Amino acid sequence: MSDRLSYDQKKELPDSVFGLPERREYPMPDAAHVRAAEAYFRYCPDELKHRLAVAILQRAKLFGVDVESPVVLSYATAD
Repeated sequence: MSDRLSYDQKKELPDSVFGLPERREYPMPDAAHVRAAEAYFRYCPDELKHRLAVAILQRAKLFGVDVESPVVLSYATAD
Protein backbone atom coordinates (compact mmCIF):
# COMPACT_ATOMS: atom_id res chain seq x y z
CA MET A 1 0.00 0.00 0.00
CA SER A 2 1.18 3.50 -0.74
CA ASP A 3 1.86 5.97 2.04
CA ARG A 4 -0.17 8.55 0.11
CA LEU A 5 -3.85 9.15 0.79
CA SER A 6 -6.15 11.06 -1.51
CA TYR A 7 -8.07 13.98 -0.08
CA ASP A 8 -11.27 11.90 -0.07
CA GLN A 9 -9.56 8.97 1.68
CA LYS A 10 -8.12 11.28 4.32
CA LYS A 11 -11.49 12.97 4.81
CA GLU A 12 -13.10 9.60 5.62
CA LEU A 13 -10.61 8.68 8.36
CA PRO A 14 -11.65 9.09 12.01
CA ASP A 15 -9.75 11.66 14.09
CA SER A 16 -8.35 8.83 16.22
CA VAL A 17 -5.93 7.66 13.49
CA PHE A 18 -4.19 11.02 13.18
CA GLY A 19 -1.00 11.84 15.02
CA LEU A 20 -2.34 15.35 15.52
CA PRO A 21 -6.12 14.83 15.48
CA GLU A 22 -7.04 18.47 16.15
CA ARG A 23 -5.18 19.40 12.96
CA ARG A 24 -5.98 16.14 11.13
CA GLU A 25 -2.30 15.77 10.25
CA TYR A 26 -0.05 12.70 10.19
CA PRO A 27 -2.67 10.04 9.38
CA MET A 28 -1.68 6.56 10.56
CA PRO A 29 -4.42 4.11 9.53
CA ASP A 30 -1.86 1.33 8.84
CA ALA A 31 1.80 0.36 9.21
CA ALA A 32 2.90 2.14 6.02
CA HIS A 33 1.49 5.42 7.31
CA VAL A 34 3.13 4.97 10.72
CA ARG A 35 6.46 4.72 8.89
CA ALA A 36 5.57 7.79 6.84
CA ALA A 37 4.70 9.77 9.99
CA GLU A 38 8.07 8.79 11.43
CA ALA A 39 9.81 9.91 8.22
CA TYR A 40 7.98 13.27 8.13
CA PHE A 41 8.30 13.90 11.88
CA ARG A 42 10.90 16.63 11.32
CA TYR A 43 8.25 18.84 9.69
CA CYS A 44 6.07 18.87 12.79
CA PRO A 45 6.07 22.16 14.73
CA ASP A 46 8.38 21.93 17.77
CA GLU A 47 5.60 22.55 20.27
CA LEU A 48 3.66 19.52 18.94
CA LYS A 49 6.54 17.05 18.55
CA HIS A 50 6.09 15.38 21.95
CA ARG A 51 2.41 14.63 21.27
CA LEU A 52 3.14 13.39 17.75
CA ALA A 53 6.01 11.20 18.93
CA VAL A 54 3.80 9.57 21.56
CA ALA A 55 1.07 9.00 18.95
CA ILE A 56 3.57 7.45 16.53
CA LEU A 57 4.75 5.02 19.21
CA GLN A 58 1.18 4.09 20.12
CA ARG A 59 0.18 3.43 16.51
CA ALA A 60 3.50 1.63 15.85
CA LYS A 61 2.78 -0.76 18.71
CA LEU A 62 -0.70 -1.39 17.33
CA PHE A 63 0.67 -2.34 13.90
CA GLY A 64 3.89 -4.04 15.02
CA VAL A 65 6.17 -1.36 13.57
CA ASP A 66 9.63 -0.79 15.06
CA VAL A 67 10.26 2.92 15.46
CA GLU A 68 13.94 3.45 14.73
CA SER A 69 14.26 7.23 14.73
CA PRO A 70 16.25 8.36 17.79
CA VAL A 71 14.64 11.79 17.40
CA VAL A 72 11.09 10.41 17.62
CA LEU A 73 12.08 8.21 20.56
CA SER A 74 13.70 11.12 22.42
CA TYR A 75 10.67 13.39 21.95
CA ALA A 76 8.34 10.61 23.12
CA THR A 77 10.18 10.30 26.43
CA ALA A 78 10.60 14.06 26.97
CA ASP A 79 8.13 15.84 29.21
